[in-house]
Amino acid sequence: MKSIQDAAVLLARILIFSWFFPVGLSKVTHYAATAAYMDANGVPSWLLPLVIATEIGCAVFLLFGWKTRLFAFLLAGYTILAVLIFHLHPTSETGSIIQMAELVDAGGFLVLFAHGAGSWSLDSLLSKRGSGEK
Repeated sequence: MKSIQDAAVLLARILIFSWFFPVGLSKVTHYAATAAYMDANGVPSWLLPLVIATEIGCAVFLLFGWKTRLFAFLLAGYTILAVLIFHLHPTSETGSIIQMAELVDAGGFLVLFAHGAGSWSLDSLLSKRGSGEK
């Protein structure tokens, strides 16, 4: 059962990476358009580098399972803020679906925060090295 749980957590981390990493990269390649979208929604565009670093950095760190609880908590907060700023009052069915998907993402991040990265992670490997376990 432990192997199934570890595989599930690894798959969750891979899925998080497969969403947030490309989205972060798209903000780099479409920097001006993203900055304009942020400004139009009352978010200062000077925050865009922090947004990009959050999406790309957290995705990479979660993929490898390094400082998983910290980065999962940060992404949960980031995602909830995105809902509050960009998706709080959806104006279409698509907007409602995006809002709910973002909230589900935040829930997944909180589960990862609560339970950690599992045995197949850098967190686990570093923990074993620190305790002298081989």
